[in-house]
Amino acid sequence: MTIAFTPSASSPAEPETVAAISEPEFWEPSAPEPQEATRDVPDAADDQGQYETDETDDTAETEDDDGREHDVVVVRDAHDFGVYARTGGWAFALKVARSVRPGGQAAEGTARTKVSAKAFAQLAGCSPERVMRYYKAWDMAADDGLVPQFEVLVPGEDIELPEADVWLSYYTSRNSASSVRGQAISAAAEAEGIRPTKALEVAENPTALRAAILADPGTAEAARGALLDRMKEDPALQTEMARAIARTDDLKKAVASEAKAADRIGYVRQIVENGQIKTPAGQTVEAPAELRAEAERHLSLLDELDDSEEAGEWAGEAYDTVKGLVAKAVEDDPALRVQERRTKFYNSLQKATKVFEELTLDEVMEEDIYEADMLQRLEALQEAIGTCISALRKATTASS
Repeated sequence: MTIAFTPSASSPAEPETVAAISEPEFWEPSAPEPQEATRDVPDAADDQGQYETDETDDTAETEDDDGREHDVVVVRDAHDFGVYARTGGWAFALKVARSVRPGGQAAEGTARTKVSAKAFAQLAGCSPERVMRYYKAWDMAADDGLVPQFEVLVPGEDIELPEADVWLSYYTSRNSASSVRGQAISAAAEAEGIRPTKALEVAENPTALRAAILADPGTAEAARGALLDRMKEDPALQTEMARAIARTDDLKKAVASEAKAADRIGYVRQIVENGQIKTPAGQTVEAPAELRAEAERHLSLLDELDDSEEAGEWAGEAYDTVKGLVAKAVEDDPALRVQERRTKFYNSLQKATKVFEELTLDEVMEEDIYEADMLQRLEALQEAIGTCISALRKATTASS
């Protein structure tokens, strides 16, 4: 069915409509002559591949490739959609760029028919802030030489526009993008290869981010990775996270368990990478080939674990196995066994000596802290030391 439209009903509003908004500080009503002049500007169809309509008959129908005729209103919608599909926001930015004259610009020449962002927003039924975001996007693109400057654009004029994909590099729909924080978020988003508007939207809605982290394991994992990366360069965040963990019993236990597993894995890895073992007494010696091969086998199993798998049990098994082999290697080597026991005894003697030296006898004399069992313990210790000295003397005599 063909719907007839009179030119007055289907054609865009004439400039007289703009004149209805009074803005003496930015714009003065234009004379009829400039209005007629704007009609002489080439149609947008010449550059954008749009259709041309018959100004005297809006009921004209257009044929498609199959020869079927369609209503001119449907054709207009299709072609408008095509322009947007090819150019994206540039199609609307052009309307702003050629029609808006922000406050402070002189109303001279073609600028006389332009209006302020506020007036344009009122005509469009949107906010001036939205209009200015399109204006600023065009301004940045003009500085890059991608589109013409505002001064050379005439209301109603159509030009060849950039590709739609380029639009997102200049336009942001969020006011926060202009702040220092917003610029940092936008830069990080570009580095990650995502649209800055997506990152800004998440940053402006922390509650939504929290909900996604709580509900979705994948989002929680991404947040964990981001926090770890952030903490590498943020000492304050490191402190806050450590404090939060220390104040939560379950987290403290989990951290202690993971630290224990990491130490055990490090023990096995050290044997594989350095080829040395550390005996229970603290000696560092070369690892036997058999022990090193077993350590390599366990380490390969640990390295093959997925991030989601619990490593604690595997680490414990590897540690116990390797530690048992270390003890066996010490016992199987007579010279190493003797040296191990000598080192162990000497370590114990040093600890006992240090503890006894730390006793402050002056305080015992000055303060009334004496108790009978103290003397008994010292006498028992003296007897044990005497026995030890006698045993060492006998061993010395026997060896000589």
